[in-house]
Amino acid sequence: MYKVEIDKDLYLAILEPRHAQELFQLIDSSRDHISKWLTFPNKTNSVEDSLAFIEKSLRRLSDNNGYWAGIWYKGQLAGSIGFLYIDWGARKTEIGYWLGDEYLGKGLATQAAKVFINHSFKKLDLRKVEINVASENVTSRAIPERLGFTKEGSIRNYEKVNSNYHDRIIYGLLKDEWK
Repeated sequence: MYKVEIDKDLYLAILEPRHAQELFQLIDSSRDHISKWLTFPNKTNSVEDSLAFIEKSLRRLSDNNGYWAGIWYKGQLAGSIGFLYIDWGARKTEIGYWLGDEYLGKGLATQAAKVFINHSFKKLDLRKVEINVASENVTSRAIPERLGFTKEGSIRNYEKVNSNYHDRIIYGLLKDEWK
């Protein structure tokens, strides 16, 4: 999957070095919202940081161990979605995603997740997809719940983001459960 058109306004494409400036600007403009739930905005302080992330993602793609794609909406980078890893032995992966402030509530992450789930099961022949979300992040939790994932459990105090500890909800979807 290098570029997938979802509809006339929405497509996914592998992040490339040429996207570093646009990626940094999106993170920077939505820093307060994103950093409430995720740690990477606090580590993204320059275009060079975004470039390093993209280069790491491309190495992971080359190693067949996950990658990140941009979510473009009406020609603008709206967010990102990725396979955090691919466990080929267990035939599973975890999907992560985030959107910039102005792109929330449009169903973009849900549509992008559907593409990644289909890719996981149909092209990669994986058996399981997980999505792990901070328990208090109701908006993000709605995505796996809407897509038919099963809540498999939670991990208390899973991570510290800024000065807050967040529990993590683990959602799973098996290949034979995906319609």
